Amino acid sequence: MKKILVVDDKPSMSQLMVRFLQTSFEVTTKDDGLQAISWLQSGNIPDIILTDLQMPNMDGIELIKRIKESGYFNDIPIIVLSSQESSNTRVECLKLGAEDYIMKPFNPEELMIRIERLIK
Repeated sequence: MKKILVVDDKPSMSQLMVRFLQTSFEVTTKDDGLQAISWLQSGNIPDIILTDLQMPNMDGIELIKRIKESGYFNDIPIIVLSSQESSNTRVECLKLGAEDYIMKPFNPEELMIRIERLIK
């Protein structure tokens, strides 16, 4: 079963993602970028990472930078799920290496299609 790492500091969003994705994927959740990096460095390699941007300790922008600068994790696709509507923020995430940027609230079916396209 393919693995997804969901990085979001809001428990309600993480629980929603788990409920929606667990039928097709093994889902792990982390509350911020620091926890996500630690989990990755412990030898866990997901097939895709879904991350929010606004989180404590290490935000999504810094998480994307760290992952894409890493020799080990830089090929893991990243989808940003954010309520930030700024075009500049979207462009920054894509320039840093995120494969996709989806606005919250989002259509779960659309998210599933985008995930499946990235992990084929």
